[in-house]
Amino acid sequence: MSFNLNNCRICGRNCGVDRTKTFGFCNTDIDCSAAAICVHKGEEPVLSGAKGVCNVFFPHCNLRCVFCQNKDISTKEYSVATATYTSLSAVVDRIEELLQTTEQVLGFVSPSHYAYNIPAIVDCLRNDGFNPTVVYNTNAYDSVDTLRKLESYVDVYLPDFKYCSSYLSGRYSSAPNYFEVASKALKEMYRQKGSTLITDDNDIVLSGLIIRHLILPGCVDDSKDVLSWIAENISSNVHFSLMSQYYPIDNVALPDQLTRKISVEEYNQVVDHFYALGFHNGWVQDLDERSYKPDFSKKEAFECSDRQ
Repeated sequence: MSFNLNNCRICGRNCGVDRTKTFGFCNTDIDCSAAAICVHKGEEPVLSGAKGVCNVFFPHCNLRCVFCQNKDISTKEYSVATATYTSLSAVVDRIEELLQTTEQVLGFVSPSHYAYNIPAIVDCLRNDGFNPTVVYNTNAYDSVDTLRKLESYVDVYLPDFKYCSSYLSGRYSSAPNYFEVASKALKEMYRQKGSTLITDDNDIVLSGLIIRHLILPGCVDDSKDVLSWIAENISSNVHFSLMSQYYPIDNVALPDQLTRKISVEEYNQVVDHFYALGFHNGWVQDLDERSYKPDFSKKEAFECSDRQ
């Protein structure tokens, strides 16, 4: 399988930079590295189960969301030289260590700009006798061509479909063409997996598609547009995770409307629209449900984190 990193177009940014010589928008070279590999028990129940999912957090990102809760490792200022795992063997060894104590689910988080590493990692695991359910946990700013190359390696797509509005995606994530790119990516994920979520006898996911959407304060109309587009262009039968857990991160200058959590009225409007469209599979996060705040200075970034 070939990914051309001399003219890199592996993600939705499509910047064409020669990553063997310089950095593109994602500020990432061609090496295999991970900022954190840890157990996370706060994902959707079919992912986490009782034991948790083994999540691989790649450094940097092909978006620059001003509200990113993983900002300690996602921003361009993060130095890969400080990453805990800086080789393929180190990444694989840590994954194999954790898979023995988790639900045999392996999540690649923010993988779009590191997608070329996924086949190598999964092949190493399979050669060593590990065959976890592979989850592609993405912001959906993905290349359709890359998704097709990954079809035999990814069991579950977990995209966060963030925006319909080009104004919001440009202002908040430096990607005014986000909807154009992400909508095509979601259609490709749906082509591969359909709307049926396959689980084992313990209700742990084996294959399928789960679409996430985070409700942002002041953005109710766009959240409704996101839901309407999915119902009309994907399916209202798809498994959906509607999230209310937005919180303003510390020490970051945010646009005014992002300096607060969502209101009860905003939450109710989006949830009512969700059910009115006929969505019936998945999860709706309670408004008062708290989210895990990762601490990437710890080896287990979610183990001792406060509930925010």
